[in-house]
Amino acid sequence: MNSTLTRQAFAWRCVVLAVALWALFAVLGVLVVRNGEPPMLAALQRAADDRSTLVAWWLTWLCYLDVLAPVAIGLLVVAWRAPAWRRQIFFSIAMLLLCWRAADFFQHVFDRARPLDWVVKHETAFSYPSSHAAIAVGFYGLWAAMLFWSAAPSTGRRLAGGALAILAVAICWSRLSLGAHYVTDLAGGALLAAGIVAAGLAVVPVAPFRIAGRPVDGQNRAV
Repeated sequence: MNSTLTRQAFAWRCVVLAVALWALFAVLGVLVVRNGEPPMLAALQRAADDRSTLVAWWLTWLCYLDVLAPVAIGLLVVAWRAPAWRRQIFFSIAMLLLCWRAADFFQHVFDRARPLDWVVKHETAFSYPSSHAAIAVGFYGLWAAMLFWSAAPSTGRRLAGGALAILAVAICWSRLSLGAHYVTDLAGGALLAAGIVAAGLAVVPVAPFRIAGRPVDGQNRAV
C-alpha cells in the first residue's frame, strides 16, 4: 500500500470515528437533559465533592485563559525554534480553540443547569458538556498521545506522555471536586473533543500517528 492510500484509509477511519463519537455525545446529552444524572454517577460525583479542594482549584486553572495563553505562546516559540514540531504545535493549538469554542456552543444547545453543591466558585454557565474536559482531552490529552507515539527517546516520551495523560484525567477530577460538573458533563466534553481531534486528523494528518506501520503523512520519519 503506498503512502497516498495509507493517508486515505487513515482519513476515512478518522471520519468514521469522529461521527461515532459525536453521535454518542449527542445521545448522552439528550438523555441527561431529559432524565437527569444516573443515580450511580450522581453518587460518584458526591463522593468526589470537596476533596483536596486547593489542588483541584490549581488543576482547574490549567484550562483558563490565564494559563492557556502563555502555554500557547510558549508552544509557538518552540515551533519557531524547532521546525520539526511545527505541524504538531499548530494542530494542537487549533484543536484547543475548536474544542473550547465547541464546548461553549453546545452548552447553550443543551442548556443543562450546573450542580448546586459547588465549592470555591459558583459557576453560572451551563453544564453539558464540560469545557474543561474538552480542553483536557483535546489539548493535554492530544499532547500526551503525540509525545507517547513520537520518535523521541523511549523513556522520555513515555514519561512525558504518561504525565500529560494523568494531568488530563486530574483536570476532569478537579471539576467534580469543585462541584462544577456532573460525571456525564465530563464524559460529554471528552467525547466531543475526541471527535474534533479525530476529524482534525482526517483533514490534517499529523505525525507521529501511524497506520499499517507507516507515518500517516507519508513521510519517512516522525518527530
